[in-house]
Amino acid sequence: MKQPTNIPALDCPKPFLFGDASGKIMNEFSHFPCQLKCGVYALVVCGEGHATINITRYTIKQGDLLILEPGTFFLVHDFTEETRVYYTIFSSSFLENNAFSNHMSLTTLQVNDPVLPLPDDVASVTKHMLETFMEASNCQPSLLSSNKMLHIFNLLQTTYSELVSNFQHTEAQPMDRKNEIYQEYCQLVMKHYREWHHVTQYAEAMRLTLPHLSSTIKQASAKTAGDLINEAIITDAKAQLKLTTLQIKEVAISLGFENVAFFNRFFKSHTGMTPKAYRLATL
Repeated sequence: MKQPTNIPALDCPKPFLFGDASGKIMNEFSHFPCQLKCGVYALVVCGEGHATINITRYTIKQGDLLILEPGTFFLVHDFTEETRVYYTIFSSSFLENNAFSNHMSLTTLQVNDPVLPLPDDVASVTKHMLETFMEASNCQPSLLSSNKMLHIFNLLQTTYSELVSNFQHTEAQPMDRKNEIYQEYCQLVMKHYREWHHVTQYAEAMRLTLPHLSSTIKQASAKTAGDLINEAIITDAKAQLKLTTLQIKEVAISLGFENVAFFNRFFKSHTGMTPKAYRLATL
């Protein structure tokens, strides 16, 4: 996915990082929309919460494995204070330097659902594995060199690829034609929402009739096709308003709005406040 120009991007300050975060810490980043430049694996050890990944809101709970590839939009909503998450992060530089072209493109990350519920016994083993890596990383000196991390990266990719194959979301629908269309539509939205604001543009690109595309998206997601476009635009707009000093007119132009007054009306209709009021409220 091409990286947008202005939306704040979150990368890892080190080539790789093992660690854990509490719900309290994660809530400090709530309403902090960003796009990942790094690749992230995260296991929810306990607790639960809500987060938006790309344009889908998820309930995330104990035993869930999150697999977030570079280019993913991520927004924390809320987590219980007792939540604890173990994470493994590979920076964009680590991926670039090791010929992954800034994209974790192996089978592991080619999943339709970035949240993978694990059986209790598998989650427990995964937890212990990550604890071992954290301990090795925190040793002085660290037992994890860059050369070793190449092998660990491959190990994690292979392990998580097998988990994806064996424990796909039990509540997910099979990948029939309806869901294929939905997945393709979501990918196109995340790629083109700054330029294409109308469902007809996506229907043309997918060589589908507008009624067929609209009804399929509604059946697959319980949302309208237009809702998904609007959610992507609003997520990006909130990120720029909160985390950059761009003028509102510049934010509007970056999102494909030539008329700032129309952007103001669009933003207020979806958030209940003007872009200026939102920016002031998040200072």
